[in-house]
Amino acid sequence: MKNLKKGKSKIKMFIQNHIVIVSILVLMIIYYSIIRRFLIPSMSTVTIELLIAGIAFVIVLYFLIALLITGIITGIKSFNHKNKDDLNPWKKRLIKKTKLVLISICFLVLITLISQYAAYTPPILDGSGNQIENSIATMEKVTINNSEQYLTIRGHDKDNPVILFLAGGPGGTQLAATRDVLKDLEKNFVVVNWEQPGSSKSFKAVPIDELSPEKYIEDGHGLTTYLKKRFNKEKIYVVGQSWGSALGIWLAEKYPEDYHVYIGSGQMVSFLDTEIYCYNKALEIAEKKGDTNTVKKLKEQGKPPYAENVSMQSATYLTYLFQDMARNPNINHTDHNTFKDIAGPEYGLWDKVNYFRALIVTFDQVYPQLYDIDFRKEVTEFEIPIYILHGRYDVNAPTEFVEEYYKLIKAPYKELIWFEHSGHDNWIDESDLFIEILNDIQKQEYR
Repeated sequence: MKNLKKGKSKIKMFIQNHIVIVSILVLMIIYYSIIRRFLIPSMSTVTIELLIAGIAFVIVLYFLIALLITGIITGIKSFNHKNKDDLNPWKKRLIKKTKLVLISICFLVLITLISQYAAYTPPILDGSGNQIENSIATMEKVTINNSEQYLTIRGHDKDNPVILFLAGGPGGTQLAATRDVLKDLEKNFVVVNWEQPGSSKSFKAVPIDELSPEKYIEDGHGLTTYLKKRFNKEKIYVVGQSWGSALGIWLAEKYPEDYHVYIGSGQMVSFLDTEIYCYNKALEIAEKKGDTNTVKKLKEQGKPPYAENVSMQSATYLTYLFQDMARNPNINHTDHNTFKDIAGPEYGLWDKVNYFRALIVTFDQVYPQLYDIDFRKEVTEFEIPIYILHGRYDVNAPTEFVEEYYKLIKAPYKELIWFEHSGHDNWIDESDLFIEILNDIQKQEYR
């Protein structure tokens, strides 16, 4: 009986001494077990959970700074004072601050783990807020060639034709972007967005040093086989954007039996020629603007190809060109932005970190392997229809290279469609037209 009373007393004392921690844990349990499921359809979870994560990060940072200051003062006093009574209070403060740091770090780790587990893609709803019958909206981890990789599958009717979207990169991820920008495409397609190895949610799916064009082709084929079987389709559609357009070309050429058509957006043709073109274009623009800092930086790093720090050096001119396109009045600029994508519920907190890591680590690993790729010399004959949808003002994938490549293509049917108010991301700049064209292609080609 005494032991029971002691136990209750200890529990009561723990609660009293850690009332804030206990309250936070109770609120988290209530939120995740009861409240959260009602917020998922409207994606109200995004604001709440980002706010919680932000507060947790600030708390950790605050306690770390406090610990550092306390540690410095304690260290100074230990050298300059022999009086233990003067030093002891600071030692106690140091111990207390250390405990607070450890507790706050544990809290942040807990939030991160929960965010990874609770990541989701929102359901597809009708005008009344009810889930559409026979719709599909799921984010899954699937095994492709012995590695676990993520994908989202979204569509108003799971029996509709399947379209596989290949994101840009290498290392890029567009789970939230396609859901937001191409949501109307889900009415007539089951849209599958693949987190390729080395990108955000699939960052560790394959060891980085094993990533290669051949690996992406192998896994792309494996995923296609999986989708055909799962949805009972003889063929699916494939659309590739930027780097994804290169991967799509390889898949269409090697496995024509898998696809109705290939659709390229921001079509890559020759990687090295494109990089040199972009470098020269950025230098030309910087010189015209009198931007001496950029001119100096570009000249110091020299023209591509680069053997090391590829992402950082490429970013010098690619970001510059992207900013130039952003100022182009002929391009239809939308309110879409990268931070909106990163905030998407598809990404847990650690996924958000990997979002940026992939753009450097994966890009540096894969891109140097692409310098020798020139589709004008290597891949010109296809057994399936080829559609290229290209922005008239695309500088990152130069229009002249696309026109030259298009003329060389031999296919049962081919078409080059210009987006007159788009840059590199025509699927964002003119999303309505992009969706309309894909729907038209589906009507023509789907059997």
